[in-house]
Amino acid sequence: MSDKFVADVGGTNIRLARVTDTGVTDIKKYICRDFASIDLAIQTYFDEHTQFTFTQGCIAIACPVLGDHVEMTNHSWAFSQRALKQQLRLADLFVINDFTAVAHSLPTLSSQQVIQVGEGEAKPQGNIAVFGPGTGLGVEHITMTSSGWQTLDGEGGHTDFAPVDETDVIIWRYLQNQHGRASAEEVMSGRGIVNIYRALANAKGIAATLDDPAQVTTQALEGSCDICEAALTQFCRIMGSFAGNLALNMATTGGVFIGGGIATRFADFIKDSDFRARFEAKGQMKHYVKNIPTYLIAEPDHGLLGASAYLQQHIAS
Repeated sequence: MSDKFVADVGGTNIRLARVTDTGVTDIKKYICRDFASIDLAIQTYFDEHTQFTFTQGCIAIACPVLGDHVEMTNHSWAFSQRALKQQLRLADLFVINDFTAVAHSLPTLSSQQVIQVGEGEAKPQGNIAVFGPGTGLGVEHITMTSSGWQTLDGEGGHTDFAPVDETDVIIWRYLQNQHGRASAEEVMSGRGIVNIYRALANAKGIAATLDDPAQVTTQALEGSCDICEAALTQFCRIMGSFAGNLALNMATTGGVFIGGGIATRFADFIKDSDFRARFEAKGQMKHYVKNIPTYLIAEPDHGLLGASAYLQQHIAS
């Protein structure tokens, strides 16, 4: 008997699971830096599940997938798809961008697996956008075609950060001085939260003592640090503006979704923030985005579910 596996690979963690007829199971998470290469991490999963014979798999990974050679953006792993398939003794191996997998999960999610932020109602076959602040910033679109849902890959996380208010300008100037460029990923990611915090502390002449995004968010939610709270508040505003831009780019009447490993940790903060106000603050195009819904993906395994949906679809075809 042959078994199928899926992997969801980010800059920090790799999560693996076995595919069943009803979803995914036997989920295991490893730290990427604990393994010199991706084949060692996957083989460890196989070795821990010797009752199964894995012959088909799909890897969703946080980097562009443009050919046989795959090289991660925010980690040191790099590999040949052909060589990896041989090393793991697989009959079929698909390697896709992690947000291609996220996009494939969206049609499978129920209302219990998402949290709506603000008003709006999705059109059943409308275009959808999804972005996810994590180690980096993933962006994907999905559109309905004559043969079903089709994802549109891109590297939207590396577009320019566009300031909207004076606080954004402070952050933009700080990033320009630090890196020579201010990209969306430098404000909407784990390090992005820290960048915003440092920029705001620097502007007030206060020493920035924190370098862990979890510390910044924790102190913001506790109300124990004014700069942290201001940073998280601005992070939500920036996400709202970015989400609104995605809605304008492709008329995403099916909604804009937020995935990744960060936003769901402070869902209530986002709901109470200016996220939705900034989403709709598009001047004469306010009416265009007002009825487009925005959601947080609350299902923690959505990347694995999307990779499973992709694998099943492509094996069937």
